[in-house]
Amino acid sequence: MAFDGIVNKAICSELTELCNCRIDKIFQPNKNTIILGMYLNGKNYALNICVDSKYYRLSLTTHSKPNPQIAPNFCMLLRKNLIGLKLKNIITFDLERLVILEFEGFDDIDEIVNKKLIVELMGKHSNIILTDYNNIIIDSLRHIKENDDNYRDILPHTKYVFPTTTKKDFLELYDYKVFYNTIIESNVYNLDDLPYFISNYYNGISKNFINNIIKKLNINIFSEANIKLIFNYIKNIIDKIDSNTLYFEKSKNEKGIFNDYYLFDTNKKQPDDFRLNFFIDDFYSQKENSEEFKSSRNTMMKLILETFKKYHKRLENIDKKLQECKNMDKYRIYGELITANLYKIPNKNTDSVEIENYYNNNNLIKITLDKKYSPSINAKMFFKKYNKLKNALEIVTKQKNDTLKEIDYIESIVYELENSADMNDLINIFDEISENNIFKEKKQTVNKRTNIKKSRLTKNKEVSFNPIKYNIDGYTILVGRNNKENDYLTLKFANKNDIWFHTKDFHGSHTILKINTDLPYPNEDILYKVSKLAVKHSKAKNSSNVPVDYCEIKYVKKPSGSKPGMVIYSHNKTLYI
Repeated sequence: MAFDGIVNKAICSELTELCNCRIDKIFQPNKNTIILGMYLNGKNYALNICVDSKYYRLSLTTHSKPNPQIAPNFCMLLRKNLIGLKLKNIITFDLERLVILEFEGFDDIDEIVNKKLIVELMGKHSNIILTDYNNIIIDSLRHIKENDDNYRDILPHTKYVFPTTTKKDFLELYDYKVFYNTIIESNVYNLDDLPYFISNYYNGISKNFINNIIKKLNINIFSEANIKLIFNYIKNIIDKIDSNTLYFEKSKNEKGIFNDYYLFDTNKKQPDDFRLNFFIDDFYSQKENSEEFKSSRNTMMKLILETFKKYHKRLENIDKKLQECKNMDKYRIYGELITANLYKIPNKNTDSVEIENYYNNNNLIKITLDKKYSPSINAKMFFKKYNKLKNALEIVTKQKNDTLKEIDYIESIVYELENSADMNDLINIFDEISENNIFKEKKQTVNKRTNIKKSRLTKNKEVSFNPIKYNIDGYTILVGRNNKENDYLTLKFANKNDIWFHTKDFHGSHTILKINTDLPYPNEDILYKVSKLAVKHSKAKNSSNVPVDYCEIKYVKKPSGSKPGMVIYSHNKTLYI
C-alpha cells in the first residue's frame, strides 16, 4: 500500500493531537527531508516531512538523521519564519495527498503572525511550500516554472494555486451500485484490471490497497457481490479514520519478505498514541536504510573491483616479463659462444652465424644477429640483454610477490563487503580503505558517491570495536567483522592463552575462544564447535571438509608492514569441518 490519500488522512487524523505545540527546531538532513522539532505538554516530537519521489510521507519520527554543519537556504528560511510559532491547525482535503499546516504566533513587535506550510505528497512532483496567510509563496523546497507539463508556478512572491485532478472523489459515493456501474461502463470485467482502474479513476486510492483488500477478503472471481464487498471495505476504513480503531499491518511478498503494509479495522480502541505515525516511520526508515545500504555497498564493490582488475592486469604483465626472463641464459650462451669463436667468424656484418655449441656436444647452432652490427658487438648486446633480464628477474619476482599480497588483501575487502550487514559495517570498511594507498585513487570517489565518512573511533583511537559474540557451553567466542577489527581482536584484545581460529587458505574472520579459568580447558567438542563458527564467518561457509587452523594467541604474530588482518602463526593444529 503506497502512501495514498487514505493513509495520509489517517496519519493527519492522529497529528491533530499536536495542535498548539510550539516549533522550537527545524532541520534539513537531506535535499528531500524537513524535520520540525515540536514541544507540547513537556514532551518533544519530531515531524518528518519527506518529499522523496519514492518514499514521500508525512509522519512523526523517532529515527535520528545526521544534519549538515551548514543548514541549506530553505531550512534557514523556515527557521526564520516558523521557530517560536504554534501549530494551530492541520488541514486535509478529502483524499488528496495535500496537507496544510497552519502556524500562528507573534513577531518582534507583538503583532500576530500567520504562516502556512503546504505539503504536497505527489510522487516526483512532491514539494514543501511556505506561504503567508494570503497564500502568497514565501519560498519552496523546489521551484517550479510553468511549462508544457505544469499549469502553475511555484516561485517566491507568486500566488499559490492548488493542484487540480481529473480523478473522481470516492467520498461522494454513497451507493455501491454507482461504483459497480462505473466499473462495468469502463469495460472492466476481471480482478486483474480492477485495482488499476480504481486507482486511476478515484483520487487517493492506491493499487496496492485494492490488491490487499482482494487478498484479505479472499475474493477470487469478478462479481457484483464481490465488488460490493470491496466498496464496503473501503468505505468502512475511510469512515473509521477518526475512530482510533485502525491499525497498520505488514504484508509479505512471494518470497516471504515484508515489503508492504495495509490498513485494517480492529473494531476496538487502540491504546497506543500515534501508532499509525510511528509504524509508517519505522517502515519507511527501514526501507530507506536498506536501499541506502545496498546502493552504497554496490558502489563500493564496483570501485573495489575496478582496483582488483587493475592489479590482475598488473599481474598478467609481470607474468609476461617473467616468461621472458626464463630465456635469459640463452642470451648469455649466445654471447659466450660468439666470443669464444670470434677467431673463426669473419669480421663483417651478417644476419646469422653457425658455430659449435660446446654446451651441447659441439653440435652446430645457428645464432641470429643484428646485421647492423659486427659479431663482436652482437656478443656484447647478448651479454647486456642477459644482465638486464637477470636484474629484472629479481625486481619482477619481488613485484609479483607484492602484487599477490595486494590481490589477496583486495579479496579480503571484497569478502568484507559481501558479508556486510548495515551502514556501520560499510563505514568501518571505508575507514580501512581510507588508510590504504591501494585505494587512494578510489577513496574520494567512494566518499562522493555514497556520502560515507570516516567514523569516530573508540578510546583506543584505532578501531571501532564491536565483535560478534557467541556463547558455547559457557565459553565466550568473539568474531571480528572486518580486517581492522580482526587485528585489534587478535593482537590487542585477546589474552596470550586464548585460542585463535582461522580457515586455512580461505578469507575469513579471526575467531577467538576466550579461556575462562573457572571452566576446564576446552575439549575437542568445544574446539570443533568454535571451528564451525570460523567456517561460518569465512568465504568457505558453503563448502565441506574445510581445514581450520587453531593455536594459542601467543603464537600469532603480525609481520611488520603487512596489511590489516594479515598474520602469521605457528604451533598450530588443524580440524576439518
